[in-house]
Amino acid sequence: MRHFPLEPIETAGVDELRSLQFKRLRATLEHAYANSPVYRAKFNAAGVRPSDCQSLADLAKFPFTTKKDLRDSYPFGMFAVPREQCVRIHASSGTTGKPTVVGYTRADIDLWADLMARSLRASGARPGDLVHVSYGYGLFTGGLGAHYGAERLGLTVVPFGGGQTERQVQLIHDFRPDIIMVTPSYMLAIADELERQGLDPARTSLRLGIFGAEPWTNDMRTAIERRLEIEAVDIYGLSEVMGPGVANECVETKDGPTIWEDHFYPEIVDPETGKPLPDGEFGELVFTSLTKEALPVIRYRTRDLTRLLPGTARTMRRMEKITGRSDDMMIVRGVNVFPTQIEELILKRGELTPHYQCVLTREGPLDELTVAVETRPDLSPGSPEATEAAATLAHEIKTYIGTSARIELRPAGGIERSLGKARRVVDQRKL
Repeated sequence: MRHFPLEPIETAGVDELRSLQFKRLRATLEHAYANSPVYRAKFNAAGVRPSDCQSLADLAKFPFTTKKDLRDSYPFGMFAVPREQCVRIHASSGTTGKPTVVGYTRADIDLWADLMARSLRASGARPGDLVHVSYGYGLFTGGLGAHYGAERLGLTVVPFGGGQTERQVQLIHDFRPDIIMVTPSYMLAIADELERQGLDPARTSLRLGIFGAEPWTNDMRTAIERRLEIEAVDIYGLSEVMGPGVANECVETKDGPTIWEDHFYPEIVDPETGKPLPDGEFGELVFTSLTKEALPVIRYRTRDLTRLLPGTARTMRRMEKITGRSDDMMIVRGVNVFPTQIEELILKRGELTPHYQCVLTREGPLDELTVAVETRPDLSPGSPEATEAAATLAHEIKTYIGTSARIELRPAGGIERSLGKARRVVDQRKL
């Protein structure tokens, strides 16, 4: 692997890092209070002022920010600079009719590019590499975030975006990229298309995949790495905090994303009570931005479930790989179920593929869970081998997760292919 110098802050001592965080935290609280009417009102209602923050621990005195705050202030009400000072607007998809809108000053865009470049470098990318970007472009932050960071690091970018899977495969075959940036579920769709075209996924030019935008397990990592013979690393971010590049795995350890703590201060809280939890405890991830201008976020509740771990490849803390969100958790007859728990069991069955969906229905007063999953291409869903695999999967879901599930086997292509984030849960109980 070619060597590339790290930024001094990445290996600075913990005391130096905490001192920088506190200085930036105070500045952020003051900026938000002085320039964002929403934050001024929230701080006043909670009876706190920026001067009340005398240590990093004092951040717990300040109110949370939620997605509802952004929707209630739609479109630009949470900005801490005049809209005219923003050079770009992004927005996440809205399930209630209104998306969450984020703005960026020129300094914010430059910072984002720098942190994405840092993330790519941590992944193993180096100047001169050719990167195929399959994250969606447009209002979604993935494509442009990856693009600007790759250019900042000195990579050659193929800005393909999502969809047109046949053409994606053609260009991967013809352009011979070193790196692909895409959701893990869509990477599987690309691998399927490679095979459909008679190409071996393990013999492409790709050496590195940088995967994010949806939860995925270490078992999924192993499956992708074996099938494509690449390194698979996890990138983390969300538009409300910045976009991709808030945290990234280091390829030399691949032990959970390192949080770029000089720009984002993490906390773990109890999802029910909001009480801060110590490092190592499992709970909901909360972020406070430390250097953003247009849209500073104070204690933003991500709904992602994880734990904070000590740094390894860098001084900064890691977060355990996100494999579930509090808002994608299914409650089936009183049992909490995450799609990734089912994914782990599916990946243990060679007769099945990682293409699956969890369908929730209600029969009278009772919830029913159906797991629709594809058999491997050479195996008919009605074959004895596939039927036995389905029975084993149902037994393991009951044994290890604690709920009953009906297994619906489908042939190759029977599960809807996502062009971005996979739709793992279909809840028909409200229909």
